Amino acid sequence: MKKIIITGGAGFIGSALIREIINNTDHAVLNIDKLTYAGNLESLASIENNKRYQFKQLDICNFDELSDIFLDYKPDYVMHLAAESHVDRSIEGPIDFINTNILGTYSLLESARKYYKELDKTKKSFFKFHHISTDEVYGDLDNSDSFFTEKSHYSPSSPYSASKASSDHLVRAWHRTYGLPTIVTNCSNNYGPFHNPEKLIPGVIIKALTHQQIPIYGSGNQIRDWLYVEDHARALLRVLTEGAIGETYNIGGNNEKKNIDVVKKICKILDDINPVTSSKHISSYAELITFVEDRPGHDKRYAIDASKIKKDLGWTPKESFNTGLLKTINWYLINREWWKKL
Repeated sequence: MKKIIITGGAGFIGSALIREIINNTDHAVLNIDKLTYAGNLESLASIENNKRYQFKQLDICNFDELSDIFLDYKPDYVMHLAAESHVDRSIEGPIDFINTNILGTYSLLESARKYYKELDKTKKSFFKFHHISTDEVYGDLDNSDSFFTEKSHYSPSSPYSASKASSDHLVRAWHRTYGLPTIVTNCSNNYGPFHNPEKLIPGVIIKALTHQQIPIYGSGNQIRDWLYVEDHARALLRVLTEGAIGETYNIGGNNEKKNIDVVKKICKILDDINPVTSSKHISSYAELITFVEDRPGHDKRYAIDASKIKKDLGWTPKESFNTGLLKTINWYLINREWWKKL
């Protein structure tokens, strides 16, 4: 049994990762999360009483307390997901993104370095620091036919993506300068159960079900590659256990879609499985779509080339966009009480 510290484990991707580890391995997890608005322990209710799971509420900027946790828990692995991640919020108030994504990552790296330095040779031989990042650090592919690879240059557009790019650089610098055994992964847009309503797919589902206007930035022609969150969790675990130190792996769903097409698809599925019956104003959810002024610095296209993780580690997504989206919509239909609280 290996012991894993996971930061941001009450968040959307972090909670999916913890459920994957507890349900499908014999590893133990210590979840460290500040519990901001985006952290929700209800997403971990199914495993919260498992003897291999522990939770600690903590801001990763707290270096002294982090260092004590490393000494007490004695992890074999660290998986760093704690981050502020909403682009609109980063535009309105970038300081939280600078603090958590940059200074928090620095604090965690230093705590891990201090701990790693004192490990015996055996423990050092398999310790890993896995940093989970985003494809947004690469910037905008615009209308080109190319894809983001692990060698793509960084060109972030928002305070969010710039702060994540900074954290990526810090992780690689701590590997090269101090020998900390690190791995970086960059993923495409995730979706699935327990996703915060501020994000596109859950936001559209909830606004449709509550008969609110569904705002679309600009023309809605921005293109994203969509990755089902449970597929991502499986990929992260594969990288942690089989990935090579110092490497970067891009994780994508092979599902490039225009935002407007994603929204229309959600509306069509809801029309089929939960038709509008209680409104005098609309007969189809698509009638709720409205176009609004585009976001400043909005990137046109992201697309991941995930061939490296497929070739080197044998990972491919299990869910197509059709199957994953249907699972997601059904989850939000069944779990209305969860999202109504938010």
